[in-house]
Amino acid sequence: MQKRVCARRMLAAVWLMLYVYTASAQTPSAVATYPRAAVDFSGIVAKTQTTPMDDSVFDYSPEKLGLLFPQKVHLVKLILRDQAHEWVDISFRYSPRLSSSFEWFLPELKAADYYTAEWAILDEEDRLIRGSFSFSFGEAARLPSLIKAEQELTLRLRNGEDENTRFITPPRTQIILEQEPRTYDPPFTLRLEERDNPVEANQQ
Repeated sequence: MQKRVCARRMLAAVWLMLYVYTASAQTPSAVATYPRAAVDFSGIVAKTQTTPMDDSVFDYSPEKLGLLFPQKVHLVKLILRDQAHEWVDISFRYSPRLSSSFEWFLPELKAADYYTAEWAILDEEDRLIRGSFSFSFGEAARLPSLIKAEQELTLRLRNGEDENTRFITPPRTQIILEQEPRTYDPPFTLRLEERDNPVEANQQ
C-alpha cells in the first residue's frame, strides 16, 4: 500500500514539473525576471523615502544612509553590503525608541559595482516589514538594476536557458527501503531487560 502511495506521489511530482516547465516555456522572456517580493499590505515600503534613493548613481561615495518612514516604527535591522555580499560596518545598533527618521554616517566606501542597504522594522502593530535599496558610485558607475539584470541573464545562460527554456530545480527525492515493519514469528522472542548474571541469561 505504501509503495503505491509513493509511486502516486512521484507521478504527481513529475506531472507538476512538466506543467511548470510547459507554462514557463510559453512565457516570453524579458531581459531579467526577479522573484516578486511579498505584498506589503501596510504600504510602508512604498511610502518610505531613502537616502540615497533606490537605483541611484553618484560620482562619489555617499556620506550617509537615511530612512524616512510615513509613521513611527522600531528599526530592528539595517545592513549594507556590496554586490559580492561583503558587509560594511556602519555601527548600527538596535534602539527601542520609536521614530520615523533614521540616519547613519558612512565610512568611505571602496569601489564596487553597487551597494545594497537592507532594513527591517516593526510597525505599530508589531508586524515585521522588510525593504531594501541599492546605489552605485564612481566614474564608470551604472544603474544597479541593469547590473543585476545582466548577472541574472548570465546565470540563466550558464544553466542552459534561452528564450523558450527555463531551468527548474527538480524536487528532492527520497528512497525508502524496508518500509514494512519487521515481524518475528514464535517461538523467537526478544528479551531487552538487563541480566545480572550472563550465565543464567544464556541458560534461559
